[in-house]
Amino acid sequence: MGYKVVVAGATGNVGREMLNILAEREFPVDELAVLASRRSLGTEVSFGDKTLTTQDIDTFDFSGWDMALFAIGSDATKKYAPIAAKAGCVVIDNSSLYRYDPDVPLIVPEVNADAIHGYSKKNIIANPNCSTAQMVVALKPLHDRAKIKRVVVSTYQSVSGSGKEAMDELWDQTKAVYNPTSEIKPKVYTKEIAFNVIPHIDVFLEDGSTKEEWKMVAETKKIVDPSIKVTATCVRVPVFVGHSEAINLEFEDFLDEDEARDILREAPGIMVIDKREDGGYVTPKECVGDFATFISRIRQDSTVENGLNLWCVSDNLRKGAALNAVQIAEVLGREVLKKG
Repeated sequence: MGYKVVVAGATGNVGREMLNILAEREFPVDELAVLASRRSLGTEVSFGDKTLTTQDIDTFDFSGWDMALFAIGSDATKKYAPIAAKAGCVVIDNSSLYRYDPDVPLIVPEVNADAIHGYSKKNIIANPNCSTAQMVVALKPLHDRAKIKRVVVSTYQSVSGSGKEAMDELWDQTKAVYNPTSEIKPKVYTKEIAFNVIPHIDVFLEDGSTKEEWKMVAETKKIVDPSIKVTATCVRVPVFVGHSEAINLEFEDFLDEDEARDILREAPGIMVIDKREDGGYVTPKECVGDFATFISRIRQDSTVENGLNLWCVSDNLRKGAALNAVQIAEVLGREVLKKG
């Protein structure tokens, strides 16, 4: 016996990826509804070998449905998530709206799956920010061994994190560089993204950090351990899909790089590719379409006591969004609803 599943925002990048992953992982679906806004009403989307037609989220009745995977942004989620939750449908939300709500669990299944039981307070579960999700998968097994005191992370985030318009902007600007008659005008980003990097993701806060950087701090504390100190610099780079992170860790206890490598090799959701030779590491282009979070360049940091460096790469549309949501659905079904 399977589940009655809703995917809201099924025509967007993340929504389509959710459908792909539900099919790939053979999630036990008895019935599937795909929802979109009225401007996308009637659009066809694929689910395995089936073609489904989107329904209007504004008039959809969530009663009798087991779970809904939301990929519709914070504004729409604010309107529709409470409606679905009140109807008894558990919402797994990909927006930032509920991530910091103390009554809503923020889940990365490899890290804190047990927290899922807190869903019942609001019938809502939050999916973390894409850059946080891949990082905490790497942090948790190391934290369990040696306790992390401080994290310094610099991210190299692909344009797909900003949606289809951003991907189109990178494509158009790249072509325009080779066409001297074309004018390059940034629309999605504050500056040209082609052949450039932009140290600015989301809005600026009073302390000079951006909201994306604040998210990484707050979410890591909520998911892993509130005592961990985190400082982040988040940068948008001209890559279509795949986020990369350079992570520096300071531990309470000494952790040898070889032991860290062995721990990560055995950890769920992680693939270690770490050869000290040309090409012996993973780049964002190589991780696209994969479920794993890839770790490379593991090495001691001799400038601090008990320090370690590593390189972390993941498909942000998968582990950073759609895959993590489906994994949450799997835990919800297995641990709570218990139908499948």
